[in-house]
Amino acid sequence: MNKTIRRSAVFTLLLVLALLVRATWVQFYEGQALADDKDNRRNAIEQYANPLGNIIVAGDAITGSAQTKGSDLEYKRTYTDGSLYAAVTGYSSQVYGATQLEGIYQDLLDGTDLQLKTPLDTITNKRADPGDVVTTIDPDVQKAAYEALGDKKGAAVAIDPTTGKILAVVSTPSYDPSQLSAGDSDAWTKLTKDADKPMTNRALRQPLPPGSTFKLVVAAAALEDGLYSDVDAKTDSPNPYTLPDTTTDLANENASAPCENASIRVALQYSCNNVFAKMAVDLGQDKLRAQAEKFGFNDESQDVPVRAYTSVYPSDMDKSSTALTGIGQFDVTATPLQMAMVSAAIANDGKLVTPHMVSQTSDSDGNVLTNYDDSTESKEIVSSSTAEQLQSAMQTVVEDGTGTNAQISGATVGGKTGTAQHGENNSQTPYAWFTSYAKSDSSDKEVAVAVLVEQSDAARSEVSGNGLAAPVAKAMMQAALKD
Repeated sequence: MNKTIRRSAVFTLLLVLALLVRATWVQFYEGQALADDKDNRRNAIEQYANPLGNIIVAGDAITGSAQTKGSDLEYKRTYTDGSLYAAVTGYSSQVYGATQLEGIYQDLLDGTDLQLKTPLDTITNKRADPGDVVTTIDPDVQKAAYEALGDKKGAAVAIDPTTGKILAVVSTPSYDPSQLSAGDSDAWTKLTKDADKPMTNRALRQPLPPGSTFKLVVAAAALEDGLYSDVDAKTDSPNPYTLPDTTTDLANENASAPCENASIRVALQYSCNNVFAKMAVDLGQDKLRAQAEKFGFNDESQDVPVRAYTSVYPSDMDKSSTALTGIGQFDVTATPLQMAMVSAAIANDGKLVTPHMVSQTSDSDGNVLTNYDDSTESKEIVSSSTAEQLQSAMQTVVEDGTGTNAQISGATVGGKTGTAQHGENNSQTPYAWFTSYAKSDSSDKEVAVAVLVEQSDAARSEVSGNGLAAPVAKAMMQAALKD
């Protein structure tokens, strides 16, 4: 009998010890994981127990918080001009999480960021008052892009070349983030199933073939390599140009354009495919890729601070494919952000300042926590001589070439159009591109932009960078340069 009791006591003791070990493990090792679990309702209750911090544009909050009714989540996120700024803010939803700046700075905006805690908050574990995110966005440039794009499917980005500040990020069609704040399942289903994908940030996160706007990168590589001494030197460019190891002749959009052996200036002016396809082959894919990567292609960690999708210049190609990359086709892809960076570097005498759309973060009293304007870097992408030559050639494009719709009185404007093939054998409506820069003749203001029109109501024959995208760029540049 005693032996049985002893065994039972030992077994019971082992069970108690196992429970103690498990409880200790949960409390000290799994506790934080359970507390941080996205399905833990207490986190949402705590996050929305008080108003959130705000995202600021030109000194004004474009976000807010409103009290809810009949919910254990006391506040929900609100947006001012939500559709206008959706590509900047993203959304903060009680059910669907947070994206864009709302997601990146979620801890700052809800008061859990350790930078916000006072010593007393740390001791008492009290949630701090939330901080704010101050953007670099210029509301006039943002509105100009949004209104000019209108009902077209597309995107636009504007950058100050001298500071790297992103002045506008627009994606259309857009959506109102307020629809998702309280977790409206009908709104979520409608938006996520919409064939036009309004929640996709086309400006930063949808790389597409850049077409002839990529010819700027090819021209930069040719000048930097010394393949041609300047933009007015004659090139070795037969017209028509037969793609290497094929019997396929590469056509030019304008059959009567003076593209045979045209200089870089004339080739940009008339967007001669034969010149840049041959130039890409003469340079070779490695040199061209190296130049593209200087501009930002193939960068898998391009944060502004929203992570932009990678713009791609491909590798392991044959010569005919390399030729097609020279006109921004084959597997070359770029975001509007990337093409704006190309123009920004050229406009800034060959130097690219790190693009960013957050100027600073601050606490509830307005004290600066991080100043991003002071932490930007400047990298030389091309020499000042090459940049000056390309500026001049881009000005010719706008003054007397394929980009005349971007002309602005009182400003020096340079640009490059692009009409990128879409679909097998170019069976679908092409993409219309325009990238450019403008410098005021009466002040030190300047801006670089890129516009993509993915789809519009225009007839296929009327789809062009000059016809669809250049007027959008012009409206943005005018807004950026105005006094």
